[in-house]
Amino acid sequence: MPPYSRSFEAPDTWKSDVTPSEQTGVLFDCDVETIDGGRLIDTCHLKRADDRKLVWVWRNIILFSMVHLAALYGGYLIFAKAQFFTIIFAASLYSCGMLGVTAGAHRLWSHRSYKAKWPMRLILTIFNTIAFQDSIYHWVRDHRMHHKYSETDADPHNTSRGFFYSHIGWLLCKKHTEVTLKGKALNLSDLRKDPLVMFQHKHYYILMPLACFIMPTVIPMLCWNESLECSLFVATLFRWCLQLNMTWLVNSAAHKFGGRPYDKTMNPSQNAYVSVMTFGEGWHNFHHVFPWDYRTSELGNFTMSLGTIFIDLFAILGWAYDRKSVTSDMIQKRSKRTGDGSHALWGWGDKDMTPEEKKYVIVHKRRTKRRLSTGMSAAHFVNN
Repeated sequence: MPPYSRSFEAPDTWKSDVTPSEQTGVLFDCDVETIDGGRLIDTCHLKRADDRKLVWVWRNIILFSMVHLAALYGGYLIFAKAQFFTIIFAASLYSCGMLGVTAGAHRLWSHRSYKAKWPMRLILTIFNTIAFQDSIYHWVRDHRMHHKYSETDADPHNTSRGFFYSHIGWLLCKKHTEVTLKGKALNLSDLRKDPLVMFQHKHYYILMPLACFIMPTVIPMLCWNESLECSLFVATLFRWCLQLNMTWLVNSAAHKFGGRPYDKTMNPSQNAYVSVMTFGEGWHNFHHVFPWDYRTSELGNFTMSLGTIFIDLFAILGWAYDRKSVTSDMIQKRSKRTGDGSHALWGWGDKDMTPEEKKYVIVHKRRTKRRLSTGMSAAHFVNN
């Protein structure tokens, strides 16, 4: 069991007082109920966090503490001792691992936002194994729960419990019983039909140590005579810990800091800083509103989205196909209906806004300067 996993069991004391969680979000384009990509019911009252005492998993707390201490030492070695090739190697492994999570486990397998032929799926499976964020099968299960029951007790990293819990705290305690119960009922039949996903899942504890720890440590020592110390603490532990935390920031920072130009009723927000480190996953308000869009953002020209560049390059080769994206018309309708007014095109101050429309707007706590959402662009990439 990986160091960030928790027991699938929950204390019996939780079971009698649990209020069942209801669906609050969408997973695929077939889940949409309105013409602008939403649901017919108001889900705000369904989002909550039950008042319960967390049951800490001390094994995970100790292991994660050790990993972070080792990563800090690795950060010191980057400046003090590590060879240049080792740093480049660590950065390359970080990039491969991040693509395995973002373009692979997230956009391909979790949301089915595009399709890929087996050579590309094989590459993404290898990259995902390097990242060591549990098997694709388990990662997708948890992520689909996060979207379907977003901000409820069935959400594995429910942001209603605060920044720390959604970042790493959810991995340091036992799951809420709602996560377990709803997770067992989730449809994962598409994953079970994918031989590469199931092969990785079946042999994960052989493949993962080789891809994430052993090979990244051995290669620098054999190829450019790096020391064991730098190979282990820089190329392996620092790289892995940094990647974990950058991925977790999508669950924490990108659910708290930034504008909400598409839907102001949900926590996910637009965060450019998270997007830089996660290859385009920080435009999270857009993603939770339109999770089936393979770009995970409205931005064109691949702005801060190496994941989109990666997918489109493989589309040129014919290995990625059936890429789904949202139309500008749908984005406009949704932004006007539920956005917070910070959209660069369809927000407050838009040139098309009439004086009559402005007359019926109440501005609370007016400031001298209006704060826009981070880095929004009017560009829209059209997928043919």
